[in-house]
Amino acid sequence: MNTRDLVLSALFAAIIVALGLLPPIPIGIIPVPITAQSLGVMLAGVVLGAKRGTIAVLLVVVLVTIGLPVLSGGRGGLAVFAGPTAGFFVGWIFAAFVTGYLSERLVKPEQNGLSQGIGFFIAAVIGGVAVLYAFGIAWLAVNIGFSKAFLGSLGFVPGDIIKAVVAALVGRAVMAGYPILPQRN
Repeated sequence: MNTRDLVLSALFAAIIVALGLLPPIPIGIIPVPITAQSLGVMLAGVVLGAKRGTIAVLLVVVLVTIGLPVLSGGRGGLAVFAGPTAGFFVGWIFAAFVTGYLSERLVKPEQNGLSQGIGFFIAAVIGGVAVLYAFGIAWLAVNIGFSKAFLGSLGFVPGDIIKAVVAALVGRAVMAGYPILPQRN
């Protein structure tokens, strides 16, 4: 990794933290609120790729682990890893990696804008929604049972699809507007 990679990873870690300033929205069905930080995870994967996007998320995980209140609602510390949202939080690492990996494979500079946008959207949905939900629902199921965890998580899908659209649009805009940004892989 060079200095630019570290700076970009730190920048996206800061974006994820900044998105945590938006207050969480409890939906009451399950003990997991709606937050904007999963959008930051999708953006890190789409814009930075697998390696740098994952490093950005790992930086946030380190900040939370040492006790900084950088998660939505001002949460931080080791207690986060034992709470009902722990699966979603740990899943961020894998979501960023898969989103970035798929973005690197599905989106090429020679494609037209629509194809790039669709590729980014597919990567964000598979990595930022499906992979994230796999981790989150699995952990939540340990606490409240699988059917309640699965059905309760369905309420998040529309919002996360909107986040995937935003991530795809941003990924496409960055790819078109900042050609000096190094390759994502």
